[in-house]
Amino acid sequence: MNLSPVEIEGHTFLAVSVQLPKTNLLVVTSDKGYIMCGALDVGLLNEKLKDRKIIAGRAVGVKTIQQLIDAPLESVTYEAEEIGITAGMSGREALLKMI
Repeated sequence: MNLSPVEIEGHTFLAVSVQLPKTNLLVVTSDKGYIMCGALDVGLLNEKLKDRKIIAGRAVGVKTIQQLIDAPLESVTYEAEEIGITAGMSGREALLKMI
């Protein structure tokens, strides 16, 4: 497991990378929300955990933290949409809306 700060336009985020058999679990988080690799179940967050009001986005096909930051988000939670985060937006753009 690796934890490291990531700076984007003067704002610091926390990157978490967990090496698992045949895959990596990747997350970049702020105090308000996070982006994550394809392991994130946006449907679960929107339906079963809706009351938690989680701000999150998912990018698929990424293998590194940098790819996660640069990739377009494949899906986002309803709460993320409320603050202007949309599918297709880069992880970087989404994180800057989470500050």
